[in-house]
Amino acid sequence: MSTIAASRVQYLQSRISRYDDQSAYKEVFTSLYPALIQFTTSITRSRQSAEEIVSDLFLKLWEKRKSLCEIENLRVYCFVAARNRSVNLLETQKKRRHESLEGHRSSLVYASPDPEQSMISAEMMRRVQEAVDSLPDRCQEAFKLVKEYGFRYQEAAEILQVSPKTIENQNPHGAPSGFCSSTRA
Repeated sequence: MSTIAASRVQYLQSRISRYDDQSAYKEVFTSLYPALIQFTTSITRSRQSAEEIVSDLFLKLWEKRKSLCEIENLRVYCFVAARNRSVNLLETQKKRRHESLEGHRSSLVYASPDPEQSMISAEMMRRVQEAVDSLPDRCQEAFKLVKEYGFRYQEAAEILQVSPKTIENQNPHGAPSGFCSSTRA
């Protein structure tokens, strides 16, 4: 997954805040939107809800562009905001419907030109996805933030609102030890 360099985000953030630079906004949007959609979809289990949440997030960023200079790390800020909005949506839906939030998970896809390699890769990806799916929800979030989205432990901790040590103290399977030992929500 391609990520935009932190220094580039800061530069673009400054351009948006100071000069209402639409091309800088578009670059931030284009760079962060796919990862935010995937992240938000993994929480809400709904592509449509994820798109609404992320679109609304970017709309708010543009509306409040003059205060963007006050945000220390825009990328982390966007993921925290997307996570919070996703959780709020789930809580609202739960209150309204009183039903289970379990749904289907996005699967990892790998394309390979060799059919045998494709079969092996598909089996490996299925096993990896099963292993990740068997983790408690909060542990899945931590794992995905670090391994799929490329966040540092400190950034993942900020997004999940936990101590950086919680993320850093990983067990051999790549999941935070104390963080993942709790039961699934």
